[in-house]
Amino acid sequence: MELYGWAGKILRVDLSKETFKTQPLPTDMMTSLIGGRGFNSKILYDEVAPGTDPLGPDNKLIFGTGPVTGTIVSTSGRFTVTAKSPTTDAFGDANAGGHWGGELKWAGYDVIVFEGAAKKPVFLWIDDDQIELRNAEHIWGLDYFKTTEEVQKDVGDMDISVAGIGPAGERLVYTSCVMNEYTRAAAKCGMGAVMGSKRLKAIAVRGTKGVKVAKPGELFKIVEEYIEILKREDRWFYENFSKYGTPMFVDQYQQLGALPTRNWRETCYEEAEKVGVGPFYKKYVKKKRACQSCPYHCSPYFTIDEGRFAGTWDDGTEYEATGGFSSKVGCGDLEVALVGGAWCDKFGLDYINCADTIAWAFECYNEGILTKEDTDGLDLKWGNADAVLECIRRMAYKEGKFGELLALGSRKAGRKVGKGAEYYSITIKGQQMGMMDPRVFHAWGFAYGVSTRGGDHLRSHAVCEYMFTPEEMEKYVGSRKAADRFGFEGKGKLIFWTENIRALNDSIENCKYFFRGSPRLWTEYPHKVLSAVTGLDWTYEMTFAAGQRINLIERAYNAREGLGRKDDYLPERFYKELVPTGPTKGASFPREQYDKILDEYYEMRGVDKKTGYPKKEKLLELGLADIAADLEKRRKLG
Repeated sequence: MELYGWAGKILRVDLSKETFKTQPLPTDMMTSLIGGRGFNSKILYDEVAPGTDPLGPDNKLIFGTGPVTGTIVSTSGRFTVTAKSPTTDAFGDANAGGHWGGELKWAGYDVIVFEGAAKKPVFLWIDDDQIELRNAEHIWGLDYFKTTEEVQKDVGDMDISVAGIGPAGERLVYTSCVMNEYTRAAAKCGMGAVMGSKRLKAIAVRGTKGVKVAKPGELFKIVEEYIEILKREDRWFYENFSKYGTPMFVDQYQQLGALPTRNWRETCYEEAEKVGVGPFYKKYVKKKRACQSCPYHCSPYFTIDEGRFAGTWDDGTEYEATGGFSSKVGCGDLEVALVGGAWCDKFGLDYINCADTIAWAFECYNEGILTKEDTDGLDLKWGNADAVLECIRRMAYKEGKFGELLALGSRKAGRKVGKGAEYYSITIKGQQMGMMDPRVFHAWGFAYGVSTRGGDHLRSHAVCEYMFTPEEMEKYVGSRKAADRFGFEGKGKLIFWTENIRALNDSIENCKYFFRGSPRLWTEYPHKVLSAVTGLDWTYEMTFAAGQRINLIERAYNAREGLGRKDDYLPERFYKELVPTGPTKGASFPREQYDKILDEYYEMRGVDKKTGYPKKEKLLELGLADIAADLEKRRKLG
């Protein structure tokens, strides 16, 4: 049949043999898993066996786009990178914006699967149907910014899109990521380290074929209509997010008493005004940029024009950098936070995992667990700005014994150090969490715990916890009380619902910031644009079921690796320690309440309450008989 939306091709690259082949995209995957994250997760389950070394040649690195990628659908420029994660030793993926995903679709590919490992550094050059592996020895060792420029020179086009890694990925740093468009990061789960293990420095793409759309006139009307709905029904957020981007969250979460401070010990920072969005925009921001087909243009481009950091620039600076390298480490110097974010982009480091690992080291130092001998002479007293930057550099280059320790990420570093250091590693399944305190937003907190890729805010992005009315919660989630961010009732139902919608967003490949305060955007927009693009008759129920399948596939993958209920909990700090200061002083997340929510969630998800493994009947109900058979053979069914 003639395809619309999907390109219809998977490109397989065997790096060991230096060969390429294309295969048709199975039609059943299109209708059951949609694209992007869904395709990638199923390929990973089918092709990467339990016990595989995440940094060995048998792991596979998968890049996937969605059926609306490369079209006018709002925020459709995203793509997903998937592999077994060296951070969690289980399921791993990361998602990024920019324009690279669109170029890949325009070149005629939905998915790229990298197999094996190159004998020497290489980069892949895709120019529509022309595919070539080129020598990358001359760019191995360069930071990602310089890598982009050298690859563009090599292929003779300074406008092509380049996804690649920096020195952190080359050195197999567990907190490394895959970058594109200079500053767009597929940041989670150490995907940069997997790419480095394959000696794959970059992937350059130029596509000119476009994307076939079944009903272009109808699609145009839908896109226009829902942008207007966004502006009208989520007006405050649209206007402010378009103006400021995520750095505005420093101010918001400070006011709400949810700003992680000094490695999650506190939720308010006494110098938050110095590192908030006001000073950032007044002195440093020069203009705004956007990812492909995005109405927000939330990405701030800044320069530092004077002082010791003069000449520093970056684009797309996030709250996870301006907050992560300030409040989380007790440092009130905004320029240090900005430079820290810029260095992460150049070195190819994930803001969140990098900042959290450094905050872990700072707390261990201040608690007497780490000494100057352990830190190779660095003084990690809270607020030491120079030490923050030096930690980033040493982590990226694995410099010295302390740099090698930081490169492990805080969970594995904590296990190596011992002496109680594990307690201060604020991770779930080895993955650090986004910057919102679980004791203050209980749905977000619970979502961190059950995320299939470890502690992560975007697996559910449960903004509806404080943006939906009780009536809206009752209608869509089934619990009015789920709208109380300090409450516990209905949170399992809420996260089941949001996780399914977010898996759908990641498979269509839309940005989650388009789906916030308006229930119509959550429940209508995805299946309407899918129908117009693909020409198939999608419904809300069909897309919601796809989200369920994707979540269960990922949970099944983790079950094969031995992860279950025991791995779906928050760090002990959030059960044991009350919020000490600020407007949410005394807030907590009691373990017994968490257990009740987990039981409710497992019931909704179709998971055994004792083991946390998927149930056979739920897998069969969702058409995943092959996975049910595999888990049954391995005795991993719930």
